[in-house]
Amino acid sequence: MITKRVKKLKEQLFENKREISLERALLYTESYKKTENEATIIRRAKATSNILENVNISIRPGEIIAGNRTIKPRSGIVSPEMDPYWIYNELDTIENRDQDQFFISEKDKKIYRENLYSYWKDRSMKDFINNKISREVRECVSKDIFKLNQTDKGQGHIIMNFQLVLENGLDKIINTVNDRLEKNKENDYYKAALIVLKAAKRHILRYESLALDYARDENNEKRKKELLEIGRISKKVASKKPETFYEACQLLWYISIIAQYESNASSLSLGRFDQYMYKFYKNDINRGESNEKISELLQCLWIKTNDVVLIRSAESAKYFAGFPTGYTIALGGLTERGHSAVNELSYLCLETYQDILLPQPNLAVRVNELIERGFLNKTVETIRFGTGVPQIFNDEVIVPGFLNRSVTLEDARDYGIVGCVELSIPGKTYGLHDIALFNLLKIMEISLKQLKNEKNVLFEDIISKIKENIDKYIKLVVVGSNIVDKGHRQYAPVPFLSCLIENCIEKGEDITEGGAKYNFSGVQGIGIANLSDSLYALKKIVYEEKRVTLKEIVSALESNFQGEEYEKLRVRLINRYDKYGNDNDELDNIGSDILSYYAKKLETYKNVRGGIFTPGAYTVSAHIPLGAKVSATPDGRQDGEQLADGGLSPMVGKDRLGPTAVLKSVSKLDNYLTTNGSLLNVKFNPKTLEGQKGINKMADYLLAFMKLKIQHIQFNVVSHETLRQAQKHPEKYKGLVVRVAGYSAFFVELSKEIQDDIIARTEHSL
Repeated sequence: MITKRVKKLKEQLFENKREISLERALLYTESYKKTENEATIIRRAKATSNILENVNISIRPGEIIAGNRTIKPRSGIVSPEMDPYWIYNELDTIENRDQDQFFISEKDKKIYRENLYSYWKDRSMKDFINNKISREVRECVSKDIFKLNQTDKGQGHIIMNFQLVLENGLDKIINTVNDRLEKNKENDYYKAALIVLKAAKRHILRYESLALDYARDENNEKRKKELLEIGRISKKVASKKPETFYEACQLLWYISIIAQYESNASSLSLGRFDQYMYKFYKNDINRGESNEKISELLQCLWIKTNDVVLIRSAESAKYFAGFPTGYTIALGGLTERGHSAVNELSYLCLETYQDILLPQPNLAVRVNELIERGFLNKTVETIRFGTGVPQIFNDEVIVPGFLNRSVTLEDARDYGIVGCVELSIPGKTYGLHDIALFNLLKIMEISLKQLKNEKNVLFEDIISKIKENIDKYIKLVVVGSNIVDKGHRQYAPVPFLSCLIENCIEKGEDITEGGAKYNFSGVQGIGIANLSDSLYALKKIVYEEKRVTLKEIVSALESNFQGEEYEKLRVRLINRYDKYGNDNDELDNIGSDILSYYAKKLETYKNVRGGIFTPGAYTVSAHIPLGAKVSATPDGRQDGEQLADGGLSPMVGKDRLGPTAVLKSVSKLDNYLTTNGSLLNVKFNPKTLEGQKGINKMADYLLAFMKLKIQHIQFNVVSHETLRQAQKHPEKYKGLVVRVAGYSAFFVELSKEIQDDIIARTEHSL
């Protein structure tokens, strides 16, 4: 049940249009101008300290959890120190672009051009990366063979060790760093960490002062008590460890906001919330605290996670449409000893999400052989609301996958999710999970053109050429990714965040220097569904039926099937040959072979932090812009048409044999290899999940998913008709939340291209 307070806080989020705030950028730049001869990590720490001490703060009406990144809700903040160029180029268009619009005043445009751009031009991380990237890598990026990410923002896609700070408090961490500095007086990491940790403490104390100021002027006695309690808690958690659930929630949120100020990054995810917060929950219940009070605190925290939205360039917004902030939480799963980790808080997290039904938090449920039916049913009950939350992850394949990456068994059982679907060990991993996208379908296009005029080309020769080109371009994506990695090391260390990642304090190194226990770099292989469909169709029409030659079909592709004969060929390719997602062993095994080859080749490379590259298979919303750069393909797809969504999902409308056939196709891929994460979208008609019978059928479907050793699945439970009406009458559907990729978003805030894609996905029944 949603309270009046929570209802009002939810409404406040959307009362005004999204704006751009320059406050962080100005304070950061102000500090940087004063520290030009100091080490980068010290400069970053001082800049963050300047922000924390001087940024405007507020406690909004009715709030009981304090801490806002910006004064106005859902405002975007910019980081010109990372990349000053894209915002400069888009100042006059960002308010009216197709995806993720923001308002910026004429006054702020002038400030950006004259104060921020003029300083950061030629001295940003983007400049470093652009100057280091070779012609070959740049050419690959321009042709969309692969895309390098993380070139214009600080570090995210990580889970901090919240348990460390909740069980010890900030003072204990400060004392630990101080002791280390005493023994290593020249260590810049320790110096920087101490600067920003002390600034974090002062920032929290600013909320104590603000709450007391508000309380003095407050006439409503109930509200006055609430403000005094915010002040008391802020004073306490600025130094000491929390004791109550309320205190723990407040410190958790302060830490999250402080990390946002430091790096302004996506997916500073919240990890296994129901595990590290359970002690506080249980203690409160034992002391007589009501479930209703704890539920309201959770609802307020969930509202907070929707206040932070990320501003991206117009190009980047195509790939990450709908503000995927990545406050991802994993529920359930396993304990370090291999027992079920489901507890009462796991249930309560789902129940309170059902009350708010917003894109964040991006809840996930971990399933395994030990999951209790009651929790599985509660999960389905939540899915039935249709927001795409929670998504489902499979311990039976993910834990062994991590063991294959030399992660300890205890750590593997403790995995969490960052961002959309990326897999990470909480508080121990710096994974650069979203460093690049690798366009496998573009590789096939290049390979077919290279073989077009060759004689006596066998089907096996096509596969070999594709693998040869995978070898070639993986080497180049690794080179490019490592340059980006070095860019973050030299321009964007994060000493505050690093204090909450295991081994960094022990080693005296920032995560960008390799301080974390586990160091990965994740590259997503894109286009496996279209690749499978295309190669299967080629095998049938050219080599078994011998209807056309390889040269003829490549010519058809180059012409985009123009002309009557080529159009007939396209129709045949679409309709006469089976497609991935329909449990065809021959077809599915083609895709499995290519994806396994890609994964095993990628994992042979090391990153600059001494870790390995790990493969993933998810697209976010990149299947549309990447498809725009791929010519016509032998599955009948035309030039520029989107790719299959998700990563492992069938091409839209091609999964004709039902949702179980989809699972069986995906299960033939080697899902143990994609330890950076994979994504499967399935769409159900809402009638399928009606009543207890519908819940039982869906729960059984999830058990089948688990037993088939598939890594991930998520759902849209919404009808075609509802989506079409929302597209026609957006003003009537402002609250409609749908699943895009590994995240949910408001349907009416998505571009028409992405809306059309979601509408076109096959609507299944059970």
